[in-house]
Amino acid sequence: MSSFSPSGKGIVVRPAHFPGRAPIDSYGNGGFRFADMSHRGSLLMLPSGIYGWEMDVDMPLTVENFRRVLEDAAEIEVLLVGTGSQLRLLPAELKAALKAKGIASDPMGTGAAVRTYNIMLAEQRAVAAALIAV
Repeated sequence: MSSFSPSGKGIVVRPAHFPGRAPIDSYGNGGFRFADMSHRGSLLMLPSGIYGWEMDVDMPLTVENFRRVLEDAAEIEVLLVGTGSQLRLLPAELKAALKAKGIASDPMGTGAAVRTYNIMLAEQRAVAAALIAV
């Protein structure tokens, strides 16, 4: 996300963050639409908000890449992992780190993860999603 600085010194780039929960309205073309906004790139949909995520289909699914999810673990029961257009299994180390925090993880294609997230969010479940853009 970016905006013009009030000091007139040009564009200020801020980390992408939406401080709330919202369903995904649409996805594709490398990004997502939610809450009357659009975001290019991957997203973390967490109880503390929606965050831009520096992740793509070519990057490994490591504990380090899921650090923010693990930091929000107290409010998450289920993590849906949208792995792109193809299903990718979560490495044992990542599954173990999530399980140690009490989080059940479910990898699936990003489209299925978006649909499942929207349903679980509407049911007011303790759900989070890590969505790789397609």
